[in-house]
Amino acid sequence: MPLLPDDDELVPRNNPDLIGHEKAEKEFLKAFNAGRLHHAWLITGPAGIGKATLAYRMARFVLSQPAAGDGPGLFGDDLPATDPESLYVSPETPTFKRITAGGHTDFRAIERGSDEKTGKRRAEILVGEVRGIGEFMSLTPGEGGWRVVLIDSADELNANAANAVLKVLEEPPKNALMLLVCHNPGRLLPTIRSRCRRLALNPLSEAEVVGLLETHLPELPPEERTHLAHLSEGSVGRALRFAEDSALEISGEMTKLFNDLPRLDIPTVHRLGDKIARDNTGEAFAVATEIMSQWLTRTIKSDAIQKGPTPALEQWIEVWEKTSRLFRQTDGINLDKKQVIVHAFQSIGDAARP
Repeated sequence: MPLLPDDDELVPRNNPDLIGHEKAEKEFLKAFNAGRLHHAWLITGPAGIGKATLAYRMARFVLSQPAAGDGPGLFGDDLPATDPESLYVSPETPTFKRITAGGHTDFRAIERGSDEKTGKRRAEILVGEVRGIGEFMSLTPGEGGWRVVLIDSADELNANAANAVLKVLEEPPKNALMLLVCHNPGRLLPTIRSRCRRLALNPLSEAEVVGLLETHLPELPPEERTHLAHLSEGSVGRALRFAEDSALEISGEMTKLFNDLPRLDIPTVHRLGDKIARDNTGEAFAVATEIMSQWLTRTIKSDAIQKGPTPALEQWIEVWEKTSRLFRQTDGINLDKKQVIVHAFQSIGDAARP
């Protein structure tokens, strides 16, 4: 079984390196060096491509810079002699270490908290978790020239939390920066989007994903790295989730089922459903549903481009809507995972037949 890398290596607050988003870095750096740094940046793109890693890189960089005319920072951080040419901050610097440890007085990270009863992470960021950020950002920086708030991810803010964030964006304090990581900007209030400068990140190339897998999972055979990179659609986070043996097995079986369409091997579908149902962690189901959703999305896009609006395209869209709704409901109302997978494949088989 391939060993996944130490979680700490890939946690964005701990990761000094970023691959594939040089254009976005340059845009941010150009604004900073010109003294026109917008007070809020919305960093968008698919999950797992490095948005939070970029946001932490931006935060560390800004917090390592002094305000105009300042001397060395409180903890002795070196001041740049010229305009910086990179957002990179060494892991050996005090700024990097304090952000990693959660002890930087001018930095606050906000993400979904855990439910006290279940211990599981909540589905939303609650208003209590963003309360006080306006006051925090209005305080005089204690260690340098800036105060920074990072929200990961902003599309998980519930309605009250989103309104609290909007209030801060409407009256931004001086030398304060808000970084909003967002997988789905359509879920944000339009008024939040309009008050942010947007950095839209693209998925990584397959070669970049292969290179990252080689770095973090060097024991993985090259052909499996290539397969995972293709399956991930530019998300190294997704590729790493799929790298365990159980996920690789599931992806291989599902790929064969898809390739055999319009013929649907029902016994294989039932065996796959049994395997997924036996996994009490829920990871197998999560992997299977993500792979199926990806496949349906690619099929719909391909049909739309090649054939345009057709009854067949409408049928594929209907299958995607029904399966997506079914997948979302499974945990909430405790549906039988095997039956959900079997039903979804049967719907796909029906749509694939001429």
